[in-house]
Amino acid sequence: MSTKVEKSILVNVPLSIAYNQWTQFEEFPHFMSGIKSVTQLDDETVKWVAEIAGVRRQWNAKILEQCRTRRCRGLRQRGATNAGSVTCEDVGGGQAQVHLVLEYEPEGLVEKIGDKLNVVEKQAEGDLDRFKAFIESEGYATGAWRGSVGTGNLRR
Repeated sequence: MSTKVEKSILVNVPLSIAYNQWTQFEEFPHFMSGIKSVTQLDDETVKWVAEIAGVRRQWNAKILEQCRTRRCRGLRQRGATNAGSVTCEDVGGGQAQVHLVLEYEPEGLVEKIGDKLNVVEKQAEGDLDRFKAFIESEGYATGAWRGSVGTGNLRR
């Protein structure tokens, strides 16, 4: 049985800055607890290494859709039983809404207990809070990816 977590946060930076920072996967360990490293292997593949509650996981994620300056969306993991997406929406006034959706299948006793205790949900909320603090304190994105992936199927 899979679990779905949805969290959103309003960031006080323009959409372009919020979006650009979300394209910088290798910066994720700066604000995502439990993420040890992220390596962009090519335009569509990202290697993740995470350690949460003493459980270490490594997997490759396939970027399904990514469309610059509108939204970034659709990371499906291969090698781990999880998936997720992030959308960045312009809400006006130099602010953007960041919406995170995670779906995962807990494996083993530790993960199943953590799931019952909402560990991933609490971690996702904390990660978004840290992202907000990170991007607002910087005031600019640490980089920007200007390409597109799978935009023919981009859903609104």
